[in-house]
Amino acid sequence: MTKGESGTRMPVLFAGHGNPMNAILDNKWSQGFRRLGDLVPRPKAILAVSAHWYVPGTYLMGNHDPKTIHDFGGFPRELYEVQYPAPGYPGLAENASHLLAPWKASVRSDWGLDHGTWSVLRHMYPKADIPIVQLSIDGHAPIEAHYEIGQALAPLRDQGVLIVGSGNLVHNLRSAFAKMRAGVNTRESWATEFDERTVSHLQNRDRAGLEQAVATTTGRLAHPSPDHYIPILYAAGAAGRDADVSFPVEGFDMGDISMRTVLFT
Repeated sequence: MTKGESGTRMPVLFAGHGNPMNAILDNKWSQGFRRLGDLVPRPKAILAVSAHWYVPGTYLMGNHDPKTIHDFGGFPRELYEVQYPAPGYPGLAENASHLLAPWKASVRSDWGLDHGTWSVLRHMYPKADIPIVQLSIDGHAPIEAHYEIGQALAPLRDQGVLIVGSGNLVHNLRSAFAKMRAGVNTRESWATEFDERTVSHLQNRDRAGLEQAVATTTGRLAHPSPDHYIPILYAAGAAGRDADVSFPVEGFDMGDISMRTVLFT
């Protein structure tokens, strides 16, 4: 592979994907996802780290034709009918597995593209013509390992690969659903505090702050489970300490779900 079509090193992206309905709605979140496609050079391939492949172990999706996974329940039929038929890239999966040998990464073909990946990318690249490989999150790994895995993947950026983490910087579904049932859309102070503190960690290149964030009192409120937070560690690790940080999409949905997107250039 060669560098991106711009001839420069590819940036790194973290997308706050939020509600799966954003995949089919025309709202400020989906409009923000569409703008992302214009903010980055067109990649040769994408390596995606989604909150929704959270398993014991480090795996890379090696499928030639990955299926579209509808990993949610209780939504309209229209959402289950969405297909995102982007090709896989077994060669990239093998290459990445070698970079991640210290974490005993392996390639498997029993996964596909979950909604953490396709709900964003179908707006960025609606033709589904860019090869994609998903990387799992090892839920048993120490928190520091996720940043280190991102660092190990950084050489792919010089090969035209866009590394995308997909989660949410604040993700407390219990709080969000309670507010939906009550018909309110207020935001808790801890949600704002955690989102703003994470922005500060990112702007200050504070790796320790990022890694320790979910272990704080506010962090446990913002993330009862760390799965939606961890992808930012992969993105920050791949970006490195010298990257410029910007936030092309900002705001909260459903009360306490941060939809902030982070672009590292």
